[in-house]
Amino acid sequence: MQIRKLNDSDVSVTPVIFGAWAIGGWMWGGTEEQDAIAAIHSSMDHGVNTIDTAPIYGMGLSEELVGKAIAGRRDKVILATKCGMRWNGTEGSEPWPQKDNEGNDVIIYKNAKPDSIAYECEQSLKRLKVDMIDLYQIHWPDTSTAVEDSMAAMVKLKEQGKIRAIGVSNYDVAWMTGALAVAPVACLQPPYSLIQRKIEAEILPFCRRKNLGVIVYSPLERGLLAGAVPPDRKFAEGDHRATHKFFSVENRRRVLTALEKVKPIADRHKVSLAQVAINWTANEPGITAAIVGARNAEQAKHNAEAMNFTLTAVERAEIRAAFDEPSRVMTAPAAAK
Repeated sequence: MQIRKLNDSDVSVTPVIFGAWAIGGWMWGGTEEQDAIAAIHSSMDHGVNTIDTAPIYGMGLSEELVGKAIAGRRDKVILATKCGMRWNGTEGSEPWPQKDNEGNDVIIYKNAKPDSIAYECEQSLKRLKVDMIDLYQIHWPDTSTAVEDSMAAMVKLKEQGKIRAIGVSNYDVAWMTGALAVAPVACLQPPYSLIQRKIEAEILPFCRRKNLGVIVYSPLERGLLAGAVPPDRKFAEGDHRATHKFFSVENRRRVLTALEKVKPIADRHKVSLAQVAINWTANEPGITAAIVGARNAEQAKHNAEAMNFTLTAVERAEIRAAFDEPSRVMTAPAAAK
């Protein structure tokens, strides 16, 4: 699989990245350790060189599983993790009541204060069992902390040799402008898919101008674009999709109708609908890579093989057009629907 460089950093990633949110169990109804490790091994064995995780994914569990999976293979993988979401403190902004994997009440804060960033980095290094993180990203903007202060802390970690490249996630243009004034930011991680295209208005053009890497998450919209979520499916207890607006019965029907229009293209290439969606996303102008989750070895192999074919310009346009109406309706403000 080809690799793509992140801005002026020395970090290069494959266009498909293994997403380790689901294997952390939190918000996904639990996890199976051996399946998770097998998924990571399969992903690497089929050409994916990058794993994206975060401490908040299972309150440390995802990072621990990644650490176990890469033991003996550290030189074969680019490790991307994050900081800035704390479940074990009271500093920061936007407190968010949640349940951990054991069902205990926790309050999560967006915390990108310098001391917290330094502390989180040390904890991630321990959980991952490595001495350096390849790509370290601030998970969300923290409105209680000046972006300049957060970026200064990231620069310090880079100078200390604890991280190779600096990234940010869920930042808008104003926040990225502030970050770039202080730090050599290599990439942004925003949501992007056939359904969710908000970044095309301002964020993606900004990143193109600044030559920033763009690593997008949710290209399959939590499995919705794989065509495997019928209107009557029930989700397990603790699975956040049960209450997500994209998964209303009406929206599931909209997506399935759009996917029917895409199916002839998938059949032509002898690939799945999920592989079409991943390929389309990862090859949009300005997109560096797409993070795709997997919970077992077969899913990971399937995701990696999504880059083994080429969509024509006409096919790409047809795929986009099929989702124009679902995208407009599903992402519109509630009052405008």
